[in-house]
Amino acid sequence: MSVDAVNGTNETDRGTNAAGDAGWEVEPGDESGAAVVAAVGRQIRFWREKRNMRAADLGARLGYGEDLIRKIERGVRIPRPEFLDNVDRVLDADGNISVMKKDIEEVRYPKKVRNLKKLEARAVEFCMYSNFTIHGLLQTEESSRALLQTYRPTYTPEELERFVRARVARRAVLEASPAPEFSFVQEEVTLRRPFGGKLVMRRQLEHLLEVSELPHVDIQVMPTAYVDHPGAIGRIELLKFGDGTAAGRSDGDFSGQPVSDLKRLRILELRYGIIRSTALTPAESRHYIEQLLGET
Repeated sequence: MSVDAVNGTNETDRGTNAAGDAGWEVEPGDESGAAVVAAVGRQIRFWREKRNMRAADLGARLGYGEDLIRKIERGVRIPRPEFLDNVDRVLDADGNISVMKKDIEEVRYPKKVRNLKKLEARAVEFCMYSNFTIHGLLQTEESSRALLQTYRPTYTPEELERFVRARVARRAVLEASPAPEFSFVQEEVTLRRPFGGKLVMRRQLEHLLEVSELPHVDIQVMPTAYVDHPGAIGRIELLKFGDGTAAGRSDGDFSGQPVSDLKRLRILELRYGIIRSTALTPAESRHYIEQLLGET
């Protein structure tokens, strides 16, 4: 697959000397994101017309086609941060376009991922049980891409790239300061299913060992042989916030929707507590992952 196919670009969008794709299409139904992108597009058009420059001329200066410039100005396409810097330079906009990188940063990711990131940014404690795949916060970029490629209906190359980048961006919460506390319990099968092939899985196991060395992260393995625990109904995710409130969800309860009322949270906390106490300890889990890595 070509670089253009991965980035979701075409010759109509790009000039022959372009250094890369300028961004992604705005997600259908993302009204708040669309409003931000439209405002950025209007700002670009304002400065272009102020400089008496045609869209085709601006595209030529940047190495892109006229069609892509007009898509961005209409708010149809989300520009990348480096694109805004280049436009600001070409139009001599005195930083008025570059400054909008902060506004565009979040809407570059799908709406549901942005909402999740906001919750995760507030959390002081994470409790995550995964029974089919390695949790997204623990995945390498290669593992995320391989996993997302299995989804049906399949993502377009552009959609795939957006979701991969969004998942990678979410991992920044692991390095936040002050650092939240993280507890992950992974079913054994998630460490054995080789999404992406042997080399990708080997790097994934190495990454788990690296993350498990962080003082605020516990990773535990639930061996398949351990059947007496309440995790059979699906994954459990709990986020606890500094003000004493929390949010959680489980695949098998409450229609899979997030919940925040105390009664339902108590059910999830009870189940997660049993799962965590039944799994291998963090030290035993590290040893187990090292053994799997040796077999891979």
